[in-house]
Amino acid sequence: MKIEVKIPSMGESITGGLLSNWHVQSGSVVKEGQVLYDLETDKISSEGTAEKSGKITILVQSGVDVSIGQVVAMIDSDFEEVKNVVNDESKKNHISEKPLSPAVKKIVEEKNIDVKAIEGTGKDGRITKADVLKNVSEKKVHNLSRVTRVKMTPMRKKIAERLVMAQNEAAMLTTFNELDMQTIMQMRKKYQDIFLEKHGVKLGFMSFFVKAVVRALGCVPEMNVMIDGDDIIQNNFYDIGVAVGGAKGLVVPVVRDCDSLSLAQIEKAIIDYAKKAKEGKLLIEDLQGGVFTISNGGVYGSVMSTPILNPPQSGILGMHAIKERPVVVDGQIVIRPMMHLALTYDHRVVDGREAVTFLIKVKEFLEMPWVEAIDTLLDI
Repeated sequence: MKIEVKIPSMGESITGGLLSNWHVQSGSVVKEGQVLYDLETDKISSEGTAEKSGKITILVQSGVDVSIGQVVAMIDSDFEEVKNVVNDESKKNHISEKPLSPAVKKIVEEKNIDVKAIEGTGKDGRITKADVLKNVSEKKVHNLSRVTRVKMTPMRKKIAERLVMAQNEAAMLTTFNELDMQTIMQMRKKYQDIFLEKHGVKLGFMSFFVKAVVRALGCVPEMNVMIDGDDIIQNNFYDIGVAVGGAKGLVVPVVRDCDSLSLAQIEKAIIDYAKKAKEGKLLIEDLQGGVFTISNGGVYGSVMSTPILNPPQSGILGMHAIKERPVVVDGQIVIRPMMHLALTYDHRVVDGREAVTFLIKVKEFLEMPWVEAIDTLLDI
């Protein structure tokens, strides 16, 4: 029986994508549930799997744009044929397979290396890590050229389009402030162990910033708005987008109803999203509906930047690297861990007074003593 491998539906807004990579070769035997290919769309990355075991024939090569419902391969699930092929492959592997250590096997799988072409220098002809790395290095030299041209993925293309749209349509303006991180850092150090023991996650900085943004939005509702044609939409909820680095670029999953979440719940949500982003398993609904975005360029070492709005939102907060600097406190010069904050806002709908007030509220919330609210906030 021959089974069509079709590009599955992934939501009404997605009509197709880029078939970026095949994990199997045409003519090989695949198992039911085995990952066959990677599909890149303008919103998410996904994997296609085999419905049945059988011998696969690839009809569409990698690097080609495909549409939803398009047949990209055929699987022949005839039992006897598959059984014979499996037996033949098993015999070949039994004869030619070289023993691999876990470290070597990991590199071979990640780089899709044919070990039959590698001469092992280890004991009894065993392939060592050095043998594999040498093979990879030689391939890089062989394929080296002055330029390399690759097709832009749909997600990267969509990111580029949205950034240009934000630049062209919004009247973006950025205001800055400084944040003394000493209170937050001291509290994290003091309560980290008990927080981790109770909640199973570490107490990070991002949950504090999410809570600070929620409180500031409550104080300055003029920041929690969007433009829709000739209308101004006032949002009365607090779904906060948190920018995370994914396998294919920066994505902004949304943590829902942050006003009702504890710090632990926010930390768990962010960790879950970061894991899904690295694995390319974020869903479209994970990225939709945010009212405000927080981006932490500080994790990459940035000390100052002007973040770009995430349309149709009217505000984005940029966090930056924490650096010890001399500051004046109560008339004395002291060394404090300082962070630059940058708030980019849409000046078409948000005035400078509201934007500056909002950023000051974020700063005040993060620098407050926390004495009375600490137990409730940390849920310890």
